[in-house]
Amino acid sequence: MAKGYTAAMAQRIAAREQRYAMPDGGGAPCLLRQHFSVAGERRDLQAPAWSDYLSRILEMPVSRGQRDSGFFSEMDTYVQKDMVFLDSRTDAFCQRRNNAHLSRDAVRDFVFHVAVEGVIETVTGPQQRKAEQFVPGILALDMGQPMQMVRPSRARVLAFFVPRALVEAHIADAAAIHGRVLSYTTPLTRLILDQLIVLCRQLPVLSDDQAAQTIRACAQLIIAAFGKQARLEGGARAAANALRFNQVQRYIQANLSEETLSPEGVLGYFSIARPTLYRMFEHEGGLGAYIRHCRLREAASELVRTPKVSVTEIAYSLCFSSASDFIRAFRRCYGVTPQDFRAQALLRAS
Repeated sequence: MAKGYTAAMAQRIAAREQRYAMPDGGGAPCLLRQHFSVAGERRDLQAPAWSDYLSRILEMPVSRGQRDSGFFSEMDTYVQKDMVFLDSRTDAFCQRRNNAHLSRDAVRDFVFHVAVEGVIETVTGPQQRKAEQFVPGILALDMGQPMQMVRPSRARVLAFFVPRALVEAHIADAAAIHGRVLSYTTPLTRLILDQLIVLCRQLPVLSDDQAAQTIRACAQLIIAAFGKQARLEGGARAAANALRFNQVQRYIQANLSEETLSPEGVLGYFSIARPTLYRMFEHEGGLGAYIRHCRLREAASELVRTPKVSVTEIAYSLCFSSASDFIRAFRRCYGVTPQDFRAQALLRAS
């Protein structure tokens, strides 16, 4: 390891073997978020720091130009117990996993790379098969086989590290997908692209539970797409529907005070067929009923949280047409008027 790193960087590199490890114990979180950057290192040590950080599973040769000019690299990592998601932004570089690495470690996961910006050129197998992600797509790599990847320019790349057993459970000859690129040309792969765009935009602000669920759903869709490109399998259909349902739920919760929030408004915002959207909320009594119930739940919270705000103000803030309409709906839902609900809640709290 090169000398001269900052103390923080030296510690991160020394602990690279444990960087994907979840803590033991019953109170362990469902997701760990980590950020890595070489920005705080000397210019001539930025590329070596990135190389040393990757060296647990990959080799990255460092050029004189990278030492002289400095090297931009940063990565956000989201670790689950059996799955890891990476979002990396880097200058041009080359990385490879050769037979020497394969003999030294036990890493045999599959990793699915998504080029968000820039280009990826990957060579795999003894026949030197080249996979070029000039056209956006998803690259599958088997970490149990050699490969060399070149990013010839600055790039942003997403990577899903998935347990081998999970991939092999859905793909009979899983090793054969090593080096293949799946383009966004089918309904399933276009759905994946939509979800990846949402993932990039929303991941930093999602709760840990939501982030873990979204990452897992995207990985399941990617596996299903490689296993059967032309149509959704049962498991993939369930994952896709769960992902869409969660997105609609979050949209509704975020827009309860907007007059435009209605079944028609939801249809206009999401590219989901009307019958499909309505089926999602059948168990809630329908989409319109679900929106109304969410507004009533929010109203119940507001009645207790803001005891000095009038019932009428709360009703109008949540887009009920009148105070009387709100009171009738609230009484049907909770069995008491809003005023009595507030009084009982405040009495219990006193």
